[in-house]
Amino acid sequence: MQLRRRFFPLIAAVGLSLAVPAGASSYSPAPDPPAVDAVLPDAPTPQSDSGATQSSSSSSSTSSAQPDSQSAPQSDSQQSEHDRAEQQMKAQEKQRVAGIVPSFNVTYLSNAASLSAGQKIRLAFRSQIDPYAFGLAAIVSGIGELKDDDPGFGWGPTGYFERAGAAYLDAFDGAMIGNGFLPALLHQDPRYFRLGHGSFHHRILYAMATSFICKHDHTGKWEPNWSNVGGNIASGAISNLYYPQNTGFSHTITDGFTVTAEGTFGGVLQEFWPDISRKLFHKDPTNGHDALLKAQDEQKKAAQQQDKQEQK
Repeated sequence: MQLRRRFFPLIAAVGLSLAVPAGASSYSPAPDPPAVDAVLPDAPTPQSDSGATQSSSSSSSTSSAQPDSQSAPQSDSQQSEHDRAEQQMKAQEKQRVAGIVPSFNVTYLSNAASLSAGQKIRLAFRSQIDPYAFGLAAIVSGIGELKDDDPGFGWGPTGYFERAGAAYLDAFDGAMIGNGFLPALLHQDPRYFRLGHGSFHHRILYAMATSFICKHDHTGKWEPNWSNVGGNIASGAISNLYYPQNTGFSHTITDGFTVTAEGTFGGVLQEFWPDISRKLFHKDPTNGHDALLKAQDEQKKAAQQQDKQEQK
């Protein structure tokens, strides 16, 4: 926790983003399952002396067949949503800032499919077994040893590897809890939903706000990001077990909110990286989604203006 707090400006400069989380290449939504046009005919029933009995049996058979036929499209729709999320996750796992820093927990789709609990945990774990995560911990621990931070770790190879392990555990705990387990439990989406259009100041404020707010899985509405804040606090509490100087409860809470606030720099980097990439490297990480969102936004504004004029 101490290492993350002291060296976050360095981490933010190279674009640390824990998630992973949760961007994406273009995709086509799966078609809705076909509606059931008719109920299958009833199975033959034994002949009965009473016509009323046969009619009742036929009616009962028809009513019992209908729920089964109606439940099939719903099951197919749920499966389609899971498959869409899986395809989008695979695209996200190819995203990197400058070809180095993972952007696995960033989506360029405003209507991205909701992730299942297992997908959230798997995405968080994927980000933390990436070589970048180990490399970053090695760099941060090296700087910490040069500055003799947390002297309880000592000096030399032993102290260096202890610092490296602590730095990696800080990131691992925060990602798994804040981007995996808590989002799965609270039904919150751990990904950063890039805005990609609008004024510079609006996008800055949006990127900073996403450290404290997130989308609900199914409603898509914004709500307090209990997962991210809770994950940072929990990570700080766990770090008391392996840092030589126990920070205590008050410092754990304070540092948890501090790390959450510092995470806004990662959001800003993810928001503007595609713009930087297009300008400097002539590559579009969004695969055309920015242009699509811009066109949709302009159409929406034009429709609103037309409605206002008609009302007048």
